[in-house]
Amino acid sequence: MKGQSAERIQSLFPVLLASLLVLGTAQLVFDSLKSGKSYVFQYYGKPEKLRKSVFVLPEDRMDESCNLFEGKWVWDNVSYPLYEENSCPYLVKQTTCLKNGRPDSFYQNWRWQPQACNLPRFDPLKLLDILRDKRLMFIGDSVQRAQFESMVCLVQSVIPKGKKSFKRDPPRKIFKAKEYNATIEYYWAPFIVESISDQATNHTVLKRLVNLDSISKHGKSWEGVDVLVFESYVWWMYRPQINATYGSMEDVQEYNVTTAYRIAMETWGNWLESTINPHLQKVFFMSMSPTHLWSWEWKPGSRGNCFNESYPIQGSYWGTGSNLAIMEILHEVLQDLKINVTFLNITQLSEYRKDAHTTVFGERRGKLLTKEQRADPLNFADCIHWCLPGVPDTWNEILYAYLLQSYQNFL
Repeated sequence: MKGQSAERIQSLFPVLLASLLVLGTAQLVFDSLKSGKSYVFQYYGKPEKLRKSVFVLPEDRMDESCNLFEGKWVWDNVSYPLYEENSCPYLVKQTTCLKNGRPDSFYQNWRWQPQACNLPRFDPLKLLDILRDKRLMFIGDSVQRAQFESMVCLVQSVIPKGKKSFKRDPPRKIFKAKEYNATIEYYWAPFIVESISDQATNHTVLKRLVNLDSISKHGKSWEGVDVLVFESYVWWMYRPQINATYGSMEDVQEYNVTTAYRIAMETWGNWLESTINPHLQKVFFMSMSPTHLWSWEWKPGSRGNCFNESYPIQGSYWGTGSNLAIMEILHEVLQDLKINVTFLNITQLSEYRKDAHTTVFGERRGKLLTKEQRADPLNFADCIHWCLPGVPDTWNEILYAYLLQSYQNFL
């Protein structure tokens, strides 16, 4: 019996030894996986940690019957601004008014309150989830660039260091949220159609020549973008006439601005209809951003501009800088399109904000104003561009509300 037991133990020994080796090896592999030093990770790379999806709830969405563009500005220094100027490294000097010496920050503390409903509270995680594996692109001039920078600042604080990137690739700027594989982009095209001002960093300002029927060079960069947000206005309004071509590039003629604008928008509309997939892509158009160049418009008898203004205009107001004929052209062009373009009419709500421009606390031709120029606001105040944080944040809150509206949760 003793001999049989010994033989049985001896026969089981290799099995036990093999089991111990398997368990030991498994433990080593597990420990190396846990520590992140496994050759598997070295060969294949570490797997991305998946972020839990954020669900858009019914209460997150606006009432479809509500007009977000009618309302008033209310003082709210508790909830606003939505981010701090010094917390966003992606702002250009043109918009950093506090850093550039503006003594007050009241312009940051006004909240747009629609008349019959509320704007959804901006949630950067929800927006990033909406944009997962997608591209959002803002297209237009420097006013549109401010809206792009605003959107980047609104989301970037919730993205950990190392999980975001920013690249300048003229005429584009690209912010990427790596965990979401989402990009927020900007594309310089001040007339939307092609022009001699299409160099993003070295463009002509005083001399303007627009190719009214040419858009294909720009269009190649817009193809396949999931959300396109267009804007084009202030560059058209330098003079009542503009030099342009239609057909032959050699045949330069002087056009009335309104005529040229209509032709350009029809060219853009034709490109949309021939290129956009309405089932996969969304297109928005921002209405004109108002200027506040003459204070007599809101303060009869005065001779200034937007400089030293600290509060919004109260009551009804429409400035002469916002061209109603251009608004009508846009309305007609968008109405005739065979695909849907959502028109975000931010002009009226922005008209009230005489207090929120960069004035003498921004840039002029790429440089901050000198002490002598700041002392002459009548000639040097910028009443076109906006400080950030500021009015463009509200434009993005409205854009966010529309993106929420059409978003579908997927389990």
